[in-house]
Amino acid sequence: MPHRTDIWMVCLLLGIASCKEAPLPYLGNQQTVNGQLVYHKIGNFSHYNQDSILMTNDSFKNYICVVDFFFTSCPSICPKVAKEMLKIQEGLSDIENVRLISFSIDPKRDTPERLKLYAENIGADSNKWHFLTGDKDLTLDLASTYFVAALEDADAPGGFDHSGKIVLVDRDGHVRAFSEGTDPSETDEFIKNVKKLANSPETKRQ
Repeated sequence: MPHRTDIWMVCLLLGIASCKEAPLPYLGNQQTVNGQLVYHKIGNFSHYNQDSILMTNDSFKNYICVVDFFFTSCPSICPKVAKEMLKIQEGLSDIENVRLISFSIDPKRDTPERLKLYAENIGADSNKWHFLTGDKDLTLDLASTYFVAALEDADAPGGFDHSGKIVLVDRDGHVRAFSEGTDPSETDEFIKNVKKLANSPETKRQ
């Protein structure tokens, strides 16, 4: 018959195992290809940042990314989302393997020079936060791969209708979590999710 202490130790170990946090889910459609589970991935991009440097998916291959879609002249939700992105930037200031990306959906007005001024005015860390501009139609299509609604609409404030969703993407281009950028109550939990992914074995082993 097992000693009472042995039983207690087994229960303790089982309790620790059951308390272990589950990894963040992979969001979006999944399919099996040649017996392997394939997860949804973001689309490819080739955009210039606020320093007029061409950035592609490969530019961020060593980082997990926090992404939103916006435009600098947006009179509605963008200032609210930017405020939450700044909170995220501050909350992740000591995490080296994270980058923030803001894609402009209004490249006609949002030149690299304008994005640089905007970034400076809001207090963005240019070493970690990239503001990207590129082909409008390609950017609007790209937004859908992040599950962000974005379209040109003459009747919408500023000429574009878009959501304020903030998206967490892992190093392999998979969407792992969301936060509604217009809802400050979700930001703290989102920061926790980013840290969880940044410190996870799946990120550190690569």
